[in-house]
Amino acid sequence: MARIHKLSARLANQIAAGEVVERPASVVKELLENALDAGARKIQIHVDNGGVKRILLRDDGEGMDKEDLPLSLSRHATSKIASLDDLEAVATLGFRGEALASIASVSRLKLSSKTEQSEEAWQAETEGRDMEARLSPAAHNRGTSVEVRDLFFNTPARRKFLRTEKTEFNHLEEVIKRQALSRFEVSFELNHNGKPVHMLRPAPTAKEKELRIAALCGKPFMENAVEIDVEASGLKLWGWVALPTFSRSQADLQYFYVNGRVIRDRLVSHAVKQAYRDVLYHGRHPAFVLYLELDPALVDVNVHPTKHEVRFRDGRLVHDFIFRSLHKALADVRPEHHVEGDRSDQASAAVQQPTYAAQPAFATMPSENSQERMTFAPARERLSAVQVGETLSAYGELYSGKQSALAEGGFSAEQPVYKPLPDEQEMADYPLGFAVAQLHGIFILAQNRQGLIVVDMHAAHERVTYERMKQDFYGRGIQTQPLLVPMSLAVSQKEANVAEESAGQLQRFGLRIERTGPESVVVREVPVILQHVNVDQLVRDILSDLITHGVSDQVEARANELMSSMACHGSVRANRELTIPEMNALLRDMEATERSGQCNHGRPTWTALSLKELDKLFLRGR
Repeated sequence: MARIHKLSARLANQIAAGEVVERPASVVKELLENALDAGARKIQIHVDNGGVKRILLRDDGEGMDKEDLPLSLSRHATSKIASLDDLEAVATLGFRGEALASIASVSRLKLSSKTEQSEEAWQAETEGRDMEARLSPAAHNRGTSVEVRDLFFNTPARRKFLRTEKTEFNHLEEVIKRQALSRFEVSFELNHNGKPVHMLRPAPTAKEKELRIAALCGKPFMENAVEIDVEASGLKLWGWVALPTFSRSQADLQYFYVNGRVIRDRLVSHAVKQAYRDVLYHGRHPAFVLYLELDPALVDVNVHPTKHEVRFRDGRLVHDFIFRSLHKALADVRPEHHVEGDRSDQASAAVQQPTYAAQPAFATMPSENSQERMTFAPARERLSAVQVGETLSAYGELYSGKQSALAEGGFSAEQPVYKPLPDEQEMADYPLGFAVAQLHGIFILAQNRQGLIVVDMHAAHERVTYERMKQDFYGRGIQTQPLLVPMSLAVSQKEANVAEESAGQLQRFGLRIERTGPESVVVREVPVILQHVNVDQLVRDILSDLITHGVSDQVEARANELMSSMACHGSVRANRELTIPEMNALLRDMEATERSGQCNHGRPTWTALSLKELDKLFLRGR
């Protein structure tokens, strides 16, 4: 008797359902994608008991004819692709043709639909059994309605894995939020147990888009967001990224879309993390809503059953484009973008944001007393004074000449000296205003047109020093030093292949690696600034990055980490008395320095209180 047999249609569908239908949120995701692919402009979702008891999704899309209804409930039946060429350039959210069949196999499903040309609507019903769908006339407008009842009623083992009603509904709501953030032209209505939860109107204009994002991601996100719109090399990246000071304890406010499809991709995550590298507080996560558009033929979406992952044809190009776009956007943010009442030309160039003092995210930062703030150490181990001294000596003239005053805590002598309180017109040109006093040897108090500015002088000077060091380091080019005794490393064959293929790329970063055998490489030169690091671990980390992401920033990361520590040691410390001209010079440096809103460890360097906020503190005008 033959041991191999063909699975029944019902069992095959339920196996597919195990991949596609994990919980009620999975059902809503598949139905939403079908509705959007059908051209829907209005989508209504009604759920009961977190979606376990009932899910009803109604749209005003193209609809289906009577003949298409039963066919849509069979496996691998779709209207979205017809040939291999279509599969290689998928422009729709769904395309596998498994969703409805999988859902129908584990629930009681009713599908009603009508096209514009049809005179009457029809409905098909199934009950999770291996049988033909029952067809009958129905009353329905143009579009499609799908009702899913008693999810997993015939697979009790799967039903046991479902969580509480609140948990399941939260997952379901998150799915709708993701789609609502990608399709601004579509209205969404969500009701749970008969009560309205979301009523999102179409958002065709830029202002309405911002309002929708504020409704779904929270008003504080939009108040702290920087708008991005960059296009190059056939790629377009647009959307909103939050300032580093608006960080999250979890990666729960990160939405990235590729051609309208929400994805979670390691390459994208690595590029974003790299862009925020030296401006984000340790252990915090950035927030963003970003959209990447490119030729569908350059991205493969058919790599995972749930379609959450994609594969780019040129991953290195995409990674570099995302990183550079975000890196530049964050670097271009200056104090004038945060101060209320800015000049109109600056206000139109960026989303207006309230002062840092009004940010909820600022309040969630780990608390530190004033003395701790001045001796703050990042999670990574600090270099000892001896190591810093050795590195400074090896690096040569980094702190010599014009940098010597900076190392001693001084400021640029080229900065003009201003009166403590200039006239109104002069003050309008300087967002951080002019110093009036120093508080406890730690904070600078300054007055601008809007009110009071408070600056953490150590954190601010640390950022200014760090950025100058980076400009000097990368401006000169990376200086290398041959190893007295070349270091041989035993690696895997895959790592050796990558090292050989990327030799030219590594050489540009001052690292000369040669392959000496099938599973061995030798390191002959390293950057001067990294001569005291663990070269063995550095090389292995670089090869790991190259294998995983196609690019590596380990050399730059280690160099920046070292310069960050050097900048911290070379910046003004607590209880150092500054003159008014020195304080004003620091304020002017901050206005001209990239990323001056955060120190090297991601802490805010300044905050502001407007006159209105000061009035509230003292109940003025009441």
